[in-house]
This record gives sequence, C-alpha cells and structure tokens, in this order.
Amino acid sequence: MSDPQALAEAVAKAMYSRDTAVIALGMTVTKMAPGFAQVRMRVRNDMLNGHAICHGGMVFTLADTAFAYACNAQGKVTVAAGASVEFLLASREGDELTAEAREVMRSKRNGVYDVGVHNQRGELVALFRGRSHQLNEDVLESPSP
Repeated sequence: MSDPQALAEAVAKAMYSRDTAVIALGMTVTKMAPGFAQVRMRVRNDMLNGHAICHGGMVFTLADTAFAYACNAQGKVTVAAGASVEFLLASREGDELTAEAREVMRSKRNGVYDVGVHNQRGELVALFRGRSHQLNEDVLESPSP
C-alpha cells in the first residue's frame, strides 16, 4: 500500500479484528496515523484494585496497546522489546482514559515510543515509554489464530 495513512488504518483494522484482549477490555482505537495511535478505555468495576482505583496493570495495558498500534502502523509486525511506566494520578470507575502513542525514534528494526494517558478532564494519569523490535513479517499478511 503506497498511502501511509491508508496503510496505518488498514493495520489498525486487521490488528483489532484479532486482538481479543483489547476487545474484552472494551478498548477502542480512535485515531491511527503513521507512528501514532490513540486508544480509549472506560474504567469498569472489574478493573478496580483493592483500593477501588483502576489497577495499574489496566493503565499499563491501555498504554501498551496504543504503543503496539503506533509501532505497527508502518505495516511490519513489531513487538515490544521493553517498556516502563510512571503512574501519576489514580483513575476511578467511570473514568474515560485516552492513551496517545507517538513515535520518538525508529530505525530499520528498533523504535522508541512515548505514550501519555489522560483522563476525561485532560489530567495526565501515566507516562509510558516503549521500545520496539520489528520482525520480518507483514501485519496484513499475518495468519489469523
């Protein structure tokens, strides 16, 4: 596909159709572009920890999902090589969280992506940085499970 935007959108559609974890968590990919992805998730009761706040693993998963979509937007299967997260603000049931992933650096096989997670009030909930590694496969030709 020669149009980078069309490729990014096709990649998102293909990945989402196979992404059972993301679907089960109620996440939606709301924007896609080369090196960029925006993913939303509403915090549900079954995502709360013992303090009645959103489990950090759920916030991490949201950020990791935006990272995954952003680094695969070029059409090559790309996986996480490492990631870190800073939790800055608690989220509660009913909060609408939005993760935006942006490519910081991409070479032939590796990349670095920063993800900001905000709540519906625009408050920064978490900062995530992911390192990616590209495989020698095309997303659009990946076999379905």
